[in-house]
Amino acid sequence: MKIISYNVNGIRAAITKGFVEWLQQANPDVICLQEIKATEDQIPTQDFTAAGYPFQYYFSANKKGYSGVAILSKIEPKKIVYGTGIDHMDFEGRNLRVDFENLSVMSLYLPSGTNIDRLDHKFKFMDDFQNYINELKKETPNLVICGDYNICHEPIDIHDPIRNKTVSGFLPEERAWLDAFMKSGFVDSFRHFNKEPHNYSWWSYRAGARANNKGWRIDYNLVSENLKDRMSRAFILPEAKHSDHCPIMVEVE
Repeated sequence: MKIISYNVNGIRAAITKGFVEWLQQANPDVICLQEIKATEDQIPTQDFTAAGYPFQYYFSANKKGYSGVAILSKIEPKKIVYGTGIDHMDFEGRNLRVDFENLSVMSLYLPSGTNIDRLDHKFKFMDDFQNYINELKKETPNLVICGDYNICHEPIDIHDPIRNKTVSGFLPEERAWLDAFMKSGFVDSFRHFNKEPHNYSWWSYRAGARANNKGWRIDYNLVSENLKDRMSRAFILPEAKHSDHCPIMVEVE
C-alpha cells in the first residue's frame, strides 16, 4: 500500500496549482490531507472520483476556512472514524482514521504554537493525543499516523537548529514529546530509510526559503513498530509545489 501525507494549505488553492493532475501521476493507494480549509460541499469531489479515488472522507473544522483533514482512497475501508471523541481536538477537525483489513491509516493535523495561548493548547492536544493513541493501539495495533506534527524531531530536521531553539516547532519540550511518542511504539518511516541532512517538508514563504532549502521537517508518516519489517521505502517529494509543505510517502507491504 502506497500512502502519502500532504498538508495542502487549502485544498481549493492546491487544486488551482495542479494538485489533481499531480495526484494522478503520484498514484498513491491512500492520501492523507491536512489543512484542507474547506467543507466537503466546497470541494470538487467529482474531480477526485475521476482521478481514481471513489472513497473520500472529510472532517472539517467548525470554523470556516480553517484546519480540517481528509483521506482519499482507491480501496474501500471497512470503518471510518471522524475525530477522537475529545471535543477540543475535534472542534478544529484535526483527526480522521480509516481502517482496512489489517492496517489503519490516520490523517493528523497537530496544532502549531504560534502564540502562548496556542502553545498551551498544543501541549494539551499532545498529551491528550498520546493518551488516545495508547488506548487505540490496544484494539488497532497496525497504525500508520500520517500528518503535519508541527514539530521537528532532531537538529538534522531543521535548517538552523541554533537560532530556532526558542521557536515553537523546535522547543525542547515539543521535541521531547515527539521523541517519547515515537518511543511509545512508532517508527519514523523516512529516517528508517534515510539518515541524510537537508531533507525538509515545510518552508516559509518568506526570504526565498524554499529556493534555498531553508526548511523544517515537520510532516511524518509514523508507522507502528510491529509494521517496521513491512515497510519497503519512504521518501519526501519536494518537487510537488501546491503548498508551503510538500508530500511525504511510505510504502507498507
